[in-house]
Amino acid sequence: MYLYHFGLRELPFTIAPNTHFYYQLQSHQAALDVLLTALKTGEGFIKVVGEVGTGKTLLCRKLLMEMPDHFVTVYVPDPYLNPSELREAIARELQIPFQADGNQQQLASAIQQRLMAIHREGRSVAILIDEAQALPSESLEALRLLSNVETESRKLVHIVLFGQPELDERLATRALRQLRQRISFSYNLAAMSRKEMTEYIAHRLRVAGYKGPPIFSSTIVNRLYRSSRGIPRLINILCHKMLLLAYGEGRVQVTTRQFRLAVKDTTDAEQPRLWRGVWWMLLGLAAVAAAIGWYQGWWHEYY
Repeated sequence: MYLYHFGLRELPFTIAPNTHFYYQLQSHQAALDVLLTALKTGEGFIKVVGEVGTGKTLLCRKLLMEMPDHFVTVYVPDPYLNPSELREAIARELQIPFQADGNQQQLASAIQQRLMAIHREGRSVAILIDEAQALPSESLEALRLLSNVETESRKLVHIVLFGQPELDERLATRALRQLRQRISFSYNLAAMSRKEMTEYIAHRLRVAGYKGPPIFSSTIVNRLYRSSRGIPRLINILCHKMLLLAYGEGRVQVTTRQFRLAVKDTTDAEQPRLWRGVWWMLLGLAAVAAAIGWYQGWWHEYY
């Protein structure tokens, strides 16, 4: 691999949601602030929506690390669960003994009793569900019913849904209107800006141990932004491929050719438009020609 070639301790652009490389993008930090505020104020349902690759799972894991001490957390990374499987996953995280394929009503009652016991200890439960757009409607309804467990003054369980835009589409249906009305806080993750992307790349290289001159020129960064649309996962994939290509050719700086090869090999990346630069060049030449023609006409008329 290219670690020794670039003087790196670890791979800087893996697509795994590694919080070690977490960078405070404006959108991510704002979402984290909203989540922590909503949890501290005792809200029941909270929703974070973002396009594919915008860092929802990384944000979810960062929230787990930043969660206040008085919270007992339940993390559900696999959303393809029917109501029974979902209850069992929650019970397992809350260390509630149960029998597989046992009575679901009894299991639901055991979960409620555990929530009450945690409340008496002065603590709260937060359930974080990743890729929530894939949850069956029956499981979403089971979550809504679970959120009914409360005292006269506060909710005993807080549920955070992380999902793609399809989650909003599902919640907009009439069948899920009761759940939709219970979502008190929501946030939409945005792609990063060009400036953020430049800082993001430098940050990940620095964390990975890089100390040399810039590997990606400003020209490459500008083209990378257009091709990735500021989506973190695409940026990581393209940067990793460019570093591999540079290493293979014995270079310490990425070239335009390597950028084009990386983009060509990445399905969701936007291909660079060669005609754009040509178009602006022709437009500039036309403007110059028009200016020269006007000047010559004015010169002859004046004299």
